[in-house]
Amino acid sequence: MADYLVIVESPSKAKNIGRFLGSKYKVDACVGHLRDLPATKLAIDIENGFAPQYVNIRGKNDIIKALKDDAAKAKKVLIATDPDREGEAIAWHLEYILGIANDSVCRVTFHEITKNVVQESVKEPRTVDLNLVDAYQARRVLDRLVGYQISPVLWRKVKKGLSAGRVQSVVLRLICDREAEIEAFKPKEYWTVEAELSKRSEHKKASDKFKAKYFGTADGKKKNLTNKDAADKVLEDIKDGEFEVKTVKTTKKKKSPAPPFITSTLQQEASRRLNFPSAKTMSVVQSLYEGVAVDSSGGTGLVTYIRTDSTRISDEAAGAAAGYIRETYGESFLPGFKRVFKNKNAAQDAHEAIRPTHIDYTPEKIRSKLTNDQYRLYKLIYDRFIASQMADAVYEVCNADITAGNSLFKASGSVPVFPGYTKVYEEKQDTENEEEGKLPALTEGEKLDLEGVASEQRFTQPPSRYTEASLIKTLTEFGVGRPSTYAQIISVVFTRDYVTREKKLLVPTELGKTVNKYLNAAFPNIVDVSFTAGIEEQLDKIAQGEKQWTGVISDFYDGFSQELKSAVEETERMKVPDEVSDVPCEKCGRMMVYKQGRFGRFLACPGYPECKNTKNITENVGVNCPDCGKPLVYHKSKAGKKYIGCSGYPECKFISWNVPTGEKCPKCGKHLEYVFSKAGKRFITCSNKECDYKSYGRKKTSTGKETVSGNDKKEN
Repeated sequence: MADYLVIVESPSKAKNIGRFLGSKYKVDACVGHLRDLPATKLAIDIENGFAPQYVNIRGKNDIIKALKDDAAKAKKVLIATDPDREGEAIAWHLEYILGIANDSVCRVTFHEITKNVVQESVKEPRTVDLNLVDAYQARRVLDRLVGYQISPVLWRKVKKGLSAGRVQSVVLRLICDREAEIEAFKPKEYWTVEAELSKRSEHKKASDKFKAKYFGTADGKKKNLTNKDAADKVLEDIKDGEFEVKTVKTTKKKKSPAPPFITSTLQQEASRRLNFPSAKTMSVVQSLYEGVAVDSSGGTGLVTYIRTDSTRISDEAAGAAAGYIRETYGESFLPGFKRVFKNKNAAQDAHEAIRPTHIDYTPEKIRSKLTNDQYRLYKLIYDRFIASQMADAVYEVCNADITAGNSLFKASGSVPVFPGYTKVYEEKQDTENEEEGKLPALTEGEKLDLEGVASEQRFTQPPSRYTEASLIKTLTEFGVGRPSTYAQIISVVFTRDYVTREKKLLVPTELGKTVNKYLNAAFPNIVDVSFTAGIEEQLDKIAQGEKQWTGVISDFYDGFSQELKSAVEETERMKVPDEVSDVPCEKCGRMMVYKQGRFGRFLACPGYPECKNTKNITENVGVNCPDCGKPLVYHKSKAGKKYIGCSGYPECKFISWNVPTGEKCPKCGKHLEYVFSKAGKRFITCSNKECDYKSYGRKKTSTGKETVSGNDKKEN
């Protein structure tokens, strides 16, 4: 019988922690929440202080019984759920279920799942932080009041089956507002004039040439070219003029590294660099936090706790990073001081930034122990952390003013002098600026040759639609919601068909626009960004013990209940317009419209019920069927997984999870297909499971056609 029972949330975490603690400890997993509000009713006693009516979650009885049995046998119970508000609430519920007093010293937190941290943490238990529990309860009650009371109104006023949420509705508004800006945008014409210049010399080199852009008049006044006539006047002015360097200014510019990741910036960068949806990012990084078996000793956590708003790192971690940088890149790549990055909110400084727990576990060293997704995300976290502790990058920036006639042109160039942190990592931006080239050495008064000049008509561009990364960045800047919930919130607007994704851009559907329009009219506070951000500040104050959670709920509900009553009694019903496609109905000629069904969107004739024609929305694979020769198309299974089928169905029933190459196996004659290894390496294999043919490369024939290179070697 174990002296101590330790309860964590995840079975995989329980396994790893159990190895660190030894035989005196038994580690169980509660597998998330055991008590919650029931799904079948509001379960908030509005008349009696908004008391939540918790019940045991259906399907958790066996876990609860096992925990009670193990707790009864143990001398001491330690509750080690995640170190955040959610984890604190789970610990509080476990106290209730196991009959542990609220003032019991039983709460343990692990900020990283490593042997030293786990062993030290269990020596320092504390009581459950009821301020954090109250902040959790306030959020849970707020979300239940909004979701369960607005959704039925949407069913009556817009369409059955719809939902609204306190943060979800703000997310939808941001996406719809951006779309409205784009639709209302009126482009304005402008012109640019660009001259290609070169230094005067007998033997000109490519490096002597550079480009300069028209800025304005020779006396330094900026002038915008709003039409072709204005651009032509500049061309006429410089036609016979001599280009002369008026001023040259060369400066050194330093650029500092980005801070180590917090939850929101990790989601943003993983979206930009790895094309990971936020839900995938959180799933993969959770596995890195809980532990991966990288050596014979078993699993260990590779990154610190993943739900954090703090860029702070420990002195120990900073020292380890400095040692690695010194050994790998040299002393010159160290900044000479400990970098301290400013946190946006001091209230959210409970945890360190997301960083590797073991500097010696470099991404390449443990690559074979990770899945491809784990490796890519771990490398992102590792490189960002190391770069954050490195010296600034230094650039030499040259700006030149060049005159010709009565016109002023400007040229600029930037040359790296010292790479600094960019040797390891540089943050990716949502919109990349035009890169500056290198300017040749210029001197004031120097005459230049004109190699060519061009004018170009351009138009101002509307704001870009949100990507998942830029949306998360906006939510973070406004202080709306919590980064740990962004993945779930964004997924809801997709599953409700409020928003679709075109490439990486988020586009509201007609249903989403209608729901947003109704919510703006009926519940202006709920969709107001500032109001929602203000609620978030109130929740932070509850967590710090500065506010009572019931008072915050009461203040909110006074206004919300009035909006709710007005919406039910006064607002008009709204009809969702159909989204028209560019596909004509082959039966009656009408343009088909998009509809949402159980398995996703499809095309339907708007002439229903006279015309009942429907069509699936198909995406071509780009390869013909190996059985019948007709084009292959993508389909989705009931679970939402993409697979490949023949467009000739039902006559041809070919299906596959893998993309065929369009070629036959040289060994058995069956079709070849592309497959990815666990490490993410693409190779070609035979679709015949009894054939061992594999290929790892492609070669070009004399005609230029690409074919597989024949080799039978096994995958390493």
